[in-house]
Amino acid sequence: MTDRWTTRGPAQTRALGKRLGATLAPGDTVALCGDLGSGKTTFVQGVALGLGVAEAVTSPTFVLVREYRGRLPLYHVDLFRLDHIEDLEMVGYDEFVSGRGVTLIEWAQKMRERLPGDYVEVTFAVTGQTARTVVAIPHGPRAEQLVRQWHTPR
Repeated sequence: MTDRWTTRGPAQTRALGKRLGATLAPGDTVALCGDLGSGKTTFVQGVALGLGVAEAVTSPTFVLVREYRGRLPLYHVDLFRLDHIEDLEMVGYDEFVSGRGVTLIEWAQKMRERLPGDYVEVTFAVTGQTARTVVAIPHGPRAEQLVRQWHTPR
């Protein structure tokens, strides 16, 4: 089951993320793919709202990972500046991707071989000045369930 949405600005992109955040459970991983400026961090801000994160969410480009506290821990990973996949070991990637929180990985296409066996791939494409096409592709049974729940508004 692949799902597709069109958002017409940052507020709609955040709202779409917030809806996903409300459905996430411990151990869920979301791989975010798309060009620079396509809406990945804006989407993560929405997911954080759906998880009840109170603090402002910013891109972890220079630190690789930021952790936020909400209903569940949120690990926000940004691989834009990652030079070597081995660098993930230094930030404890294996521990948090299989832990008690949820993991969102920007620029996940840089490390497909290190993604867990079950994850949702969310791809962002710029289709206008503020418009974005967002496509969700589940990889695994939990991911399929997650996309189904996300698609069905509560």
